Amino acid sequence: MTNEERMRIAELQRQGYGYKKIATITGLPQNTVKSYCSRHPLQKNDFAESEGLRRNCKKPLEQTPHKRQKKFCSDFCRMAWWNAHPERVQRKAYYTLTCRHCGKQFESYGNSHRVFCSRDCYLKFRRKEADHE
Repeated sequence: MTNEERMRIAELQRQGYGYKKIATITGLPQNTVKSYCSRHPLQKNDFAESEGLRRNCKKPLEQTPHKRQKKFCSDFCRMAWWNAHPERVQRKAYYTLTCRHCGKQFESYGNSHRVFCSRDCYLKFRRKEADHE
């Protein structure tokens, strides 16, 4: 493999292309590209900060037209980024409800149809109904 091919593989890898795509572009066998990439991994600082980069792993994102703009390459990257930035989460779906069994008020996030404040209250309510039958 020539130095030009090595540099081309590294550049395509920085751009976020996979082994198969790099092999197609360079004309090299896919296993050769895999071997080279695994022996010469890119460092985090090899990726430049710019608009077209993924939020978490900083690899380039390929946007598809007519769809909402992607910010993450995978669920793993999305969850890792949000876990690292909890202050950026805007939780708006808090509901104050009243428990059907004990009558206490409780706060529910994301579910406005909850009826009981806890599993314990639910079980007590069910036992009470069963006693009446």
